Formats: sequence, C-alpha cells, structure tokens
Amino acid sequence: MSIAGKHAVVTGGGRGIGRATADLLERRGARVSVVSRSAGVRGDVTDEEQVRKAFEECREANGPIAILVNNAGIAESAALTRTDRATWDRIIAVNLTGTFLCTREALPDMIAAGWGRIVNVASVAGLEGAPYIAAYCASKHGVVGFTKAVAAEYADKGITANVVCPGYTDTEMLGRTLANITAKTGRSERETSELLARGNPAGRIAAPEEVAEAIVALAMGAQTGLALVVPHPERSA
Repeated sequence: MSIAGKHAVVTGGGRGIGRATADLLERRGARVSVVSRSAGVRGDVTDEEQVRKAFEECREANGPIAILVNNAGIAESAALTRTDRATWDRIIAVNLTGTFLCTREALPDMIAAGWGRIVNVASVAGLEGAPYIAAYCASKHGVVGFTKAVAAEYADKGITANVVCPGYTDTEMLGRTLANITAKTGRSERETSELLARGNPAGRIAAPEEVAEAIVALAMGAQTGLALVVPHPERSA
C-alpha cells in the first residue's frame, strides 16, 4: 500500500529509532512531521496542552494526520525497592500516557478520512519481565495492551493499530544503559554489550533502521492488533 503524500507524525523523531523512521517514511513519499523536545515541532508528550498545540502545528504544515508513530520513550533502571514514586510516574507518563494523548489527538483526522495507521513502539520488555526495570516493563506492557484495545475499537473504521517490540537497539539509550551497567558491575563495555545481545530474541543488537523498516511495513499494511518483535529470531544476521 502506498503512503505517498500521506501525513505521518513521528514522536521522539529527533534521533535513534524515531529519526530512522522519519527518514524512511520520507523516502516512501510521506509528508513527515517530527514532534520532540529537541527537534522538529517542539512538544512534551506528557503534557496534554502541548500535545494539542504540537499536533495542530503539524496539521497546519502538512494537513490531516494519516499515520502516527508513537516512538517517544524513556528507560531508567533500579531495584524495585529503590524505585521511587517520581521515577515510576515519569516513566509511565512518557511511555504510556504520552502514547495515549498523542493517539487520542490524531484519531479524529483518521476517523474523518476513514483511513489511519497507528504504530506504537514498545519493547520486548512489554511482552515479558526483566529485573531492575519494573516501571519500564509496566509502561511497555501498557503500550501493548493499549494498542490492542485501539485496534479492536477502530477495526471497522479503516484504522489499524500495531506495536513493534524491539530488543536492545543501537541508540543513545543503549549507550546510557551500557554505561550504567558497566559502572555498577565492573564489566567492560564489550562484555556488557555481548550480554545484552544474547538477551535479544535474535541474539544480537538491533539497528535503528531495521526497527524503522518494521514500523513502516506496518504503516503500509492492513493487519491490525499485531505485536511484532524486532529483530525477529528467524531473521538473525
């Protein structure tokens, strides 16, 4: 399905997976708006009024929203007993509440057009548990459940909602994770990277571009309610 000429909004699109996705959508012919706190249209996805204003600015530039990629997210790690309420609230606000607010803001355009594509970025941590990231796991499990609910609610409106669940991906966020683990465990960065790679479904670190390929494929397809793991074990390089 061609997405040429359709308006796509990518949150957190200034770097990493978001930047790779925005670039690929542009190469596929979409008109792309990037919403982030550092690039493109400025907006904090946790703030309802900022989301409203940012999406309105996107519409003024590129027309009604047809594709939404909810990519903005954060990750922090700590033992559960050392996870304070502020950390919990911050992670849930960005990863889950931000996805809700942006989806709710984009849906009226899609309903009016009888066509829309929503792709949310979760994590393999949204499908299973892992130590020291209880808040992150909870937020990403929430994104998966939210996506499936949206898919069910709008299945007869020409709107699809799917979620990609990347393993560890070569982004700035991974760099911070490596530094944090190295500092706490005394392992070398290479040892830590190999350990994380073994924990990925395909046994390797993903590239932002292959996550972007999965996102854009879902935006161009007609399936809905999927939770797609990237990189897929059967596609290990």
